Amino acid sequence: GTLIRKDSFPSKYVQHRNIDIWLPEGYTGDKKYAVLYMHDGQMLYDSVTNWNQQAWDIDDVGQKLMNEKKVRPFIVVGIWNGGSARHAEYFPQKPFESLPKQQQQDIYQAARNNEYSVFQDQYIKSDLYLKFLVHELKPYIDANFAVEKNKNNTCIMGSSMGGLISMYAMCEYPEVFGAAACLSTHWPGILTLENNPISQSFYRYLEKNLPDPTKNKIYFDYGTATLDAMYPPLQAEVDKIMIKKGFSSESWQTLKFEGEEHSEKAWKKRLHIPLTFLLKGY
Repeated sequence: GTLIRKDSFPSKYVQHRNIDIWLPEGYTGDKKYAVLYMHDGQMLYDSVTNWNQQAWDIDDVGQKLMNEKKVRPFIVVGIWNGGSARHAEYFPQKPFESLPKQQQQDIYQAARNNEYSVFQDQYIKSDLYLKFLVHELKPYIDANFAVEKNKNNTCIMGSSMGGLISMYAMCEYPEVFGAAACLSTHWPGILTLENNPISQSFYRYLEKNLPDPTKNKIYFDYGTATLDAMYPPLQAEVDKIMIKKGFSSESWQTLKFEGEEHSEKAWKKRLHIPLTFLLKGY
């Protein structure tokens, strides 16, 4: 395939960032492709240059699935994260803002005191990040590549905080993103906070804002090691909401991967599963 880098893609909503567009073998522009938007774009392709020497290798995994006719042809738009703004851009804003002001302040304080540079000089701005995706990036992709523009061929995927923003993107723009895959979704939001109210705010948000199960698809998964060890009881709460809202195996999957940890290596191993669910061949 071909990897095209757009350096410093401009935006009036968020800071400029690189966008990597992967076109599969045989892409000529004659037929139209589905589009997969992926967060943490710098972690997708080349493990040599990444901070932890790990990558998703979406190009290899995707090409193999296409060759085997297990998915319909698609291109990947890898959106680089905003570095120190990553948490601020990926943290779902409306659930956060539904919390009492004092709790919002406590969350910022706890994160700034304990979690490296989370929210350092940054306030949650995921609504702006989604505006960037929907009003700037997608129109650019639609205009410059041979792609289907409809929601049934527009998917979004990410892991950890990227899982949260993928869920949020589809709930906020269900007519744009027909399917979302959320791997090792970071339901705690931040880690170091007693009586953490964040996951409860996500549950309440999902109750109100999950899209129509006959029109949208969503995939969740989690491992059981390292950071993922925290997720099973939180994901179980989300699963209850999914059932209550009428999601069935046609439109929803939650999968547990025993012994798997919170890493690109682990996500790469199972990437073929959400890709197949989102992009099943016609």
